[in-house]
Amino acid sequence: MYRPEIKVLDCTIRDGGLMNNWQFTDEFVRDVYQALVAAGVDYMEIGYKSSASAFSKTENGAWKFCEEEALRKIVGDEKGDIKLSAMADIGRIEPNDIAPKDQSLLDMIRVACYVNEVDKAIWLAEHCKDKGYETCINVMAVSTALERDLDEALNDLSKCKIPNIYLVDSFGSMYSEQIEYLARKYKTALPGKTIGIHAHNNMQLAFSNTVTAIIENCNMLDATMLGIGRGAGNCPIEILMSFLKNPKFNLRPILHVIEKHLIQMQREIPWGYYIPYMLAGAKNQHPRVSMKWVESEKRDKLVDFFDSMVDGMDI
Repeated sequence: MYRPEIKVLDCTIRDGGLMNNWQFTDEFVRDVYQALVAAGVDYMEIGYKSSASAFSKTENGAWKFCEEEALRKIVGDEKGDIKLSAMADIGRIEPNDIAPKDQSLLDMIRVACYVNEVDKAIWLAEHCKDKGYETCINVMAVSTALERDLDEALNDLSKCKIPNIYLVDSFGSMYSEQIEYLARKYKTALPGKTIGIHAHNNMQLAFSNTVTAIIENCNMLDATMLGIGRGAGNCPIEILMSFLKNPKFNLRPILHVIEKHLIQMQREIPWGYYIPYMLAGAKNQHPRVSMKWVESEKRDKLVDFFDSMVDGMDI
């Protein structure tokens, strides 16, 4: 039993790159791409579309920019049966830096914004749609949004031309009841649109929250190999694929990439469960402070981190 409307989007490179400034080898990115094609995954989010004026090309790898030359080095002469996506952050991309679809290997642009930027996101996403791309809008950090602000944003989104809207648990702080409530709110407010879920794993609930979203008829699902992603990471795609039971999925290529690359990479880049990330999720806070602590010599001073973060308050 499976639901054929469900589409799985892998953001191993895009979200995982937040841990090492997208300094991935071409071999790794190519292996991820080829594995996703062989595994039957619907979309690969290969990175960000960013303007060189906003970010250093010395400090950031190719997948912060997703230029066509870099894409062609990965894809080769014949593109596999998968759609390529890139994410564009409001304020970090010049609209003219996004080429028309017929000049790009990308199939979809996902525009990421906060609740107070939805008007700008709609403009940029419709700009990309007019250029021929599939489009999504990812409304980030909704766990921190005031209800009236979210209602206003959803009302604006209901009137736009963008067909796919994502519920994003940016801080990995939500429980299933919150996902259920918000998924129903999105479905009611956005008739005719497809709702997606992007879950972070600070509270170790990314997979279970994705399942809750599936139950609530969210049909675009984000995940990453071995859960790689900012801080605590994301919903692991190998768990999600195993759960979905879609007969087109083939898990073996995913496991091969995990074995070949990601097990060693995780020893070098500290993503996954760690108490400072958990505390950030529990307090509904951005994990940047936790990431800085984990990368410092004080990494294992958990009580000191607790005291510095919550100022002695119970959580």
